[in-house]
Amino acid sequence: MTEEFIRLFATYTADPDSIGRRLGRAVTDRARNNPLIAATATDLALYPGDGRPPTVEGFRLSTRGFKELTAISHLGPAVASLVRLRDLGEESWRKAAERLLTEVKATRAANSTELWRDRIAVEAYRGREREIADMIDHACAVTARYLTAALDDEEYLTPETLRRDYLDNGINSMMVATFFLVSLDISFRVTRWFTEQDLDWERAMVVIAGRQGRPTAGVTWNTSSVATMILAASRGRLPLDRVYVAPHAPTFPSPADGDLTQVIALEEDLRTLWCGTRATVELGDVMFDGYPRYAPGRLTLPDVTDPGVAEVSEMPAIHSADDMRALVTRLRIVLEDPRQLLSSCVTDFAAASLAAAGDDPTQVVVPGLTDL
Repeated sequence: MTEEFIRLFATYTADPDSIGRRLGRAVTDRARNNPLIAATATDLALYPGDGRPPTVEGFRLSTRGFKELTAISHLGPAVASLVRLRDLGEESWRKAAERLLTEVKATRAANSTELWRDRIAVEAYRGREREIADMIDHACAVTARYLTAALDDEEYLTPETLRRDYLDNGINSMMVATFFLVSLDISFRVTRWFTEQDLDWERAMVVIAGRQGRPTAGVTWNTSSVATMILAASRGRLPLDRVYVAPHAPTFPSPADGDLTQVIALEEDLRTLWCGTRATVELGDVMFDGYPRYAPGRLTLPDVTDPGVAEVSEMPAIHSADDMRALVTRLRIVLEDPRQLLSSCVTDFAAASLAAAGDDPTQVVVPGLTDL
């Protein structure tokens, strides 16, 4: 390496006192009072600015009903995986099917309207508890029948019977409904929480930090369910160019017993990350005024109303809660498109439906819930 060139390289970027680092620190210093929203895969933290302590809202794993609904939504891919295991000649499919059948029967016995109304008691599901319990009962019954038939005659376990006798017998609708219900609950709580914070959205700095799902997914704002919820909660006031998805950013664990020590410790790093990125963005105006600027745009979603449409490269548009062709197509897309988070299947539609209902979840039509 040539020493003179290396020193020149370090002068701008590769040194703690480089020009680039100085600019990043200057931008950070001027944004100390701006609210910073940091989102991990499970929690939202709001740093109000000016050294004030953060507040945290958990939105996924620790919330009531999430794991119960997720367990039910997994029935479709679980049974499909058994079909694939048999196709691949893996004898282990039978033992796995027996275990799944045992757990499905136990879950069906534990499920009830009272369970959802009195114990799980999710505010966003109030008034729907019987429908949810009935949907789960039906899904468990269909799953048990299909598994029993397959264990009695393994030749029955094929992709054709999976689609005809299982998925088309209410399981597709159940998967749509469970995804939607989870997104509805999270969107309801996140929107209420943000409303209570009385945020200046135009000045907000947003970092979607760390891995959000499978390693290849959720790395752009339009494939991140968390970004979708934050943008929806802002009701259009948060500029899209202030949302940065940073899969390699540091994250904090969900606070235990209200201890925010690790959340507080990350504020400086997260502010530096956001402002360092912003510093480079703002060089565009300085260097290239008069040339077209970058402006983030919203995707135009493809329309799958025409049954002749055989493939799409993005999530299809959903025209209504009855648009099951688009909704089930989304179930397929989140499996096949490695950019997509499974949780992003209908998050945008749920968030938009909640907003259209004036943030009243009882007025939202849940697709697939009664379509059994």
